[in-house]
Amino acid sequence: MIELRRTGPEGFTAALDTVIEIYTAAMRPPAEQLTGRQGIMRNHATFPDFTCLLAETDGDVVAGFGYAFHGAPGQWWHDVVRRALEDRAGRDAGLAWFGDALEIAEIHVRPDYQGKGIGRRLVQGLCEGRAERTAVLSTHDQPTAARHLYRRLGFVDLLGAFVFPGGYERYAIVGATLPLRPVA
Repeated sequence: MIELRRTGPEGFTAALDTVIEIYTAAMRPPAEQLTGRQGIMRNHATFPDFTCLLAETDGDVVAGFGYAFHGAPGQWWHDVVRRALEDRAGRDAGLAWFGDALEIAEIHVRPDYQGKGIGRRLVQGLCEGRAERTAVLSTHDQPTAARHLYRRLGFVDLLGAFVFPGGYERYAIVGATLPLRPVA
């Protein structure tokens, strides 16, 4: 049985070692990137309306996590992605998707717990009851289980083959209007 436990910035910061362990198992990033990723995550916890969900087993194993916050000008991801969307689709598109958006920054599940609905529950839980008009996130621009999940939840592609400044991987920027489409 998996239970979702909501925590704010303090609880998230206290669980950061576990969060990084799950991120590493799920994403397999180069070791030299982990210190920077940890700093980014710690900074995200200072953003407006930050919330985190920890997916915990009966045996107190954290099987996955997700966190989100209210996107705002001055946040790196928000500014970079909104500018790219406005360049491709116009100012109105940027305002429609990013003018009042919940930014889902991270959703990760330990590999041995994937495929059990935990990711879906994390996304739905982060979006549930939020006052924002939209939810936005970035994901690898490949036909992955995550991309399929986001589509089932009502997310649509806003930008494809997007490469972040200084990066090399291709991402899809996706968005959904809130509340999310119900999916069992």
